[in-house]
Amino acid sequence: MKPKFLSTLRALPMLMLVALPLYSHALPSDANQPIKLLADKATYSERTGVTSYAGNVIITQGTFKMTADNITVNLSQQRSINSAVATGRPATMQQIVTREKGLAKGQANKIDYNAVTGIITLTGNARLVQNGASFAGNVIRYSLKAGDVEATAGGNQRVELVFPPNANSSQSGIR
Repeated sequence: MKPKFLSTLRALPMLMLVALPLYSHALPSDANQPIKLLADKATYSERTGVTSYAGNVIITQGTFKMTADNITVNLSQQRSINSAVATGRPATMQQIVTREKGLAKGQANKIDYNAVTGIITLTGNARLVQNGASFAGNVIRYSLKAGDVEATAGGNQRVELVFPPNANSSQSGIR
C-alpha cells in the first residue's frame, strides 16, 4: 500500500497548473485612464523620446501604480508610453486584476513594463502576490493581458510558490 502523501505529491503539478490562472486580465478601463507621473526630478529628450524620473517616482494609470527610486520611460512618436524601467530597493507595482480577483502586487530591484505587450518583468528579489497566492524568485514575468506567470530561480535561490488553502474543499492536504 502506498503512503497517502505520495498520491498527493503526484497531484501537485496539476494543482500548480490549476492555480496559475489566479492572475487574469487587468481591468480594461485602466487603458482608457490618464497616465500621471510624479517625481522629484524629470528630464526629457525630444530626440530619443526618453524621459527619466528620479526621486520617489510614482506612475499611476487607473488601478495600475508603479513606484521606484528611478524610472525611465520610452515614448512613441505619438507620445504614448511604449515601456518603462523602474529601479529601487524595492521598486513596486500593483493593479486590480478583476473585481473578483482583487489586487496583484509585485516588487523587485528592477521592474520592466512593456506597455505594448502588457508584460511586466520583475528582476532581483522578485515577488508577486494576489488573492493569497504568491510567487517568488530571481525573475518573474507577469502578463497583465493573458494572466500568465513565469518564475525563474537564480544562483542558489529556488522558485517559491505559496497557495492558500481551498476553503471549499473537503480534501486533506499533504500530510
